[in-house]
Amino acid sequence: MVNVAQAWAEEYAKVRPSISVEVSGGGSATGIASLIDGGADLANCSRSVEAEEISSAKRKTGRLPKEWIVGYDALAIYVHRNNPLEEISLEQLAEIYGRDGRIDSWSSLGVKIPGVANGEIVLISRQSNSGTYLYFRRAILGTRGDFRLGTRDLNGSKEVVTLIGKTPGAIGYSGMGYATAEVKTLRVSRKTGETAYAPTAANAISGAYPITRPLYIYTLGEPTSAAAEYLAWIRSPAGQGVVEQSGYVPVSRNAISRWKPTGEPASGEQ
Repeated sequence: MVNVAQAWAEEYAKVRPSISVEVSGGGSATGIASLIDGGADLANCSRSVEAEEISSAKRKTGRLPKEWIVGYDALAIYVHRNNPLEEISLEQLAEIYGRDGRIDSWSSLGVKIPGVANGEIVLISRQSNSGTYLYFRRAILGTRGDFRLGTRDLNGSKEVVTLIGKTPGAIGYSGMGYATAEVKTLRVSRKTGETAYAPTAANAISGAYPITRPLYIYTLGEPTSAAAEYLAWIRSPAGQGVVEQSGYVPVSRNAISRWKPTGEPASGEQ
């Protein structure tokens, strides 16, 4: 969430130049730890707070983390732009990423990658303190599943997409807002053979895209003074417009009036 957090801060400086907002990255776990230790007023998270983090906050501060949803993200599956694969299922992703998975070559998915002689799938992932890492692991492998050995674990979402764009045999996951001309996103289905949907705002809103997640901000109890005012602005149409401009899905219906969720994907976006 570091990109949208920085964009919020820059836009808010125009609205309230007397208030300084400092943004630091490092992953969702780092943000929660900083909130609990008093180093941050707001913690941006791409996954929900953990039970042990709640306990730690209660023990150290006497307060509980309060959750605020500030947007939505269709977590995209990225491959190199020359990869002929167009869609994938959650079942296949589990076989690719899971410790006991049976898919380790592109030929198992029925495709041949230009320039990749052995057809090996290069697995790109995130570091373990990333909220994106934890969400993807749970969504694809379940609460007890774990990744297979040999993944290339990177520190940032942008780095994931950049490496995939340079590696013809790679596959990885990152927020929908990180797409570039060097990669393409796959349509995703819940089960192999079912209808697959693209990671678009319309499909995220309708629930058709199967790996859509909320984006959170956490505070220790109710925020006060400048922090409360800033959070209220983030959740206003102005702040939600920044979410939209950053490539994610706003919470505010006012900011997404051009999208009309109907329970089905928008035409042409399957």
